[in-house]
Amino acid sequence: MTTSTEPAAPTPRVVLVTGGNRGIGRAIAEAFLAQGDRVAVTTRNGGAPDGALDVRCDVTDATQVDAAFATVEAELGPVEVLVANAGITADTLLLRMSEDDWTRVVDTNLTGTFRLTKRAAKGMLRMRRGRVVLVSSVVGLLGSPGQANYAASKAGLVGFARSLARELGSRSITVNVVAPGYVDTDMTSVLTDEQKAGIKQQVPLGRYADPAEVAGAVTWLAGPDAGYVTGAVIPVDGGLGMGH
Repeated sequence: MTTSTEPAAPTPRVVLVTGGNRGIGRAIAEAFLAQGDRVAVTTRNGGAPDGALDVRCDVTDATQVDAAFATVEAELGPVEVLVANAGITADTLLLRMSEDDWTRVVDTNLTGTFRLTKRAAKGMLRMRRGRVVLVSSVVGLLGSPGQANYAASKAGLVGFARSLARELGSRSITVNVVAPGYVDTDMTSVLTDEQKAGIKQQVPLGRYADPAEVAGAVTWLAGPDAGYVTGAVIPVDGGLGMGH
């Protein structure tokens, strides 16, 4: 009788990625799919990657968040990995910033993440395991003129994650933050060549990130090699935010 020496294949996990229809979120969802995980993606208008469960959800609506989780649980099972990526911008200088500009960005980027994580934590606490990865931004650490609302919302994710890392750690649930810099997505494609050149001059590596490079950091934090990493902020910014 022979015994196989090959390692057992990893058990597919249920992964939920918010805002996963384009850009960084789509790359993250595709990376988990490539690993063989069972992936659900929330979008407001559809367009999830092939192979992912497409769930409509506006993260500013607590009822929709709860319904999205119920759908994922019914179709795939309890969420074991949450990647809170959904976010918006409404850039303008402070004196021109309206109450609505502020509220919409903070409600989506920060309070939306609160709603998602609170709902995910219920199932993770029952399972006594889980991974939460919050997608912040280098802007939350460096600041950026015209982005006080966005920077505040993304900085808030750091304090939120570190508080939860302390709350949930005893149940083998890790909570970490990825802070991307400038990434080659639809959001940055609208910049002029002059603006792009100016940004690249600030980045030690002299280029934008590819969305797949951000996805690599996320899948690592959700994987077995990062089981003892929690409350961390992982920059994927080409060195732009060094020291922050």
